[in-house]
Amino acid sequence: MHRIMIVEDDVSIRDELTLLLENEGYRPLPIRDFTDIAAQVTADSPDLILLDIGLPGQDGFSLCAAIRRSVNVPILFVTSRDSSLDEIRALSLGGDDYITKPYNIPVLLARIKTALRRSSQGSDAEIMEVGGLTLNLAKGSLSNGQNAILLTRNELQIMACLMNCPGEIVSRTELIETLWNNQIYIDDNTLSVNMTRLRDKLDSLGMRDLIRTRRGMGYQI
Repeated sequence: MHRIMIVEDDVSIRDELTLLLENEGYRPLPIRDFTDIAAQVTADSPDLILLDIGLPGQDGFSLCAAIRRSVNVPILFVTSRDSSLDEIRALSLGGDDYITKPYNIPVLLARIKTALRRSSQGSDAEIMEVGGLTLNLAKGSLSNGQNAILLTRNELQIMACLMNCPGEIVSRTELIETLWNNQIYIDDNTLSVNMTRLRDKLDSLGMRDLIRTRRGMGYQI
């Protein structure tokens, strides 16, 4: 169960996020004592942090910088400050994402899941194995033990996302967030084109139907 720390001084928002994360199967760690948050991060070892900017005492910017000096946990800023300068500052200090309030709940959850998946992939070995398939992240190749194919960067990331959650449905939104994070607009058809090319390559391994389309939901292997 992933542990998500909530650094938010607005009680109603903190309680809302706590309930939301519990319902999604996460273990929320809401902060109520704001005297030494960096020490609490070190002690509790969360898998991800939701961080506000306007906090009592130390603001979110300086807190992010302090956390980054000791741990590399994903940090998602969740704030009512919608200035582009604030967003640039947050990301330059080590934030992984910047979400403005009032947030869209499905989008927030998708970005949390994406950040956790990226963190998991970054800490795992360069080799992923699922159902007789071997994905070599360093070489950009996919093999079934007898034959191998080379993948483009986007194809590699799609396969890594799907193989990281075998049997689970990965939504199109999650894949788009993973492949083209922080870009202003991506045509939904772009993902379809990449998926078609990937399936064509899987066909050479005799596995074109490996990736199943779950209509209205996403993809699954």
